[in-house]
This record gives sequence, C-alpha cells and structure tokens, in this order.
Amino acid sequence: MDLKPRYEAYIACLNARDLDGLDEFVSDTVIHNGSMIGIRGYRAMLAGNYRDIPDLRFSVERLISDSSTVASRLRFDCHPKADFMGLRIAGRRIVFHENVFYRFVEGRIQEVWSVIDKTAIERQL
Repeated sequence: MDLKPRYEAYIACLNARDLDGLDEFVSDTVIHNGSMIGIRGYRAMLAGNYRDIPDLRFSVERLISDSSTVASRLRFDCHPKADFMGLRIAGRRIVFHENVFYRFVEGRIQEVWSVIDKTAIERQL
C-alpha cells in the first residue's frame, strides 16, 4: 500500500479539525510515544492542541514512506494562547518543527513516535 496519499488525507483531516474523522486513519489502540492512549486519548490530545493553539495548522515539509511506515517533518507557524511545552508563549508567534514516525497496520496509524524541536522555540522567546 502506498501510504503517502493516505497520510496526506490524514493531515487534511487534522487541518479540518475533524476529530470524528480520525476513526478512518487512527487505530482504536493507537500508541503515542510508548503509551497506549487509544483513539479517545488521541482525540483528547488533539482537542487540547486545537484549544491551546487556535491557529494550529499541520504543514508537511518532508514525507518518506514504505509499506508500513511514514516519516514526516511537520512545520508549525502559530500563536499558542498560553504555555506550550512548559514555555510561556502567551500569544507570541512561534515557528517550529516536529519529526514524527508512524507505523500503519491495515491502513490505520497504530503507533506514533514524535519529537518536537523545543530548542527552536526557546530561541524565539
């Protein structure tokens, strides 16, 4: 299966803030950074992100995939309302990247490994 179009549709779902549509892309038993949070936890995580960062938009800068894995470098240019990653942002504009790997099983995301470049954010404050 070519996962690039599938992943691009997932990113479109995130940018549309379609939390109900996540069922199509994310496994019920999804694991995020080693913790089994399930689809409910995944939705809650994203809902919190949308609440705390009203202008959140996922922009794919790099995308590499094989039959079961996607590696992506995402760019964010946004204005978090208050604290973000333990840093006092308070509405200031920040630009940062997330490097993330996804393992897909039967076309849905089963596991996510995510690292956000916190140092890049700190340099902007």
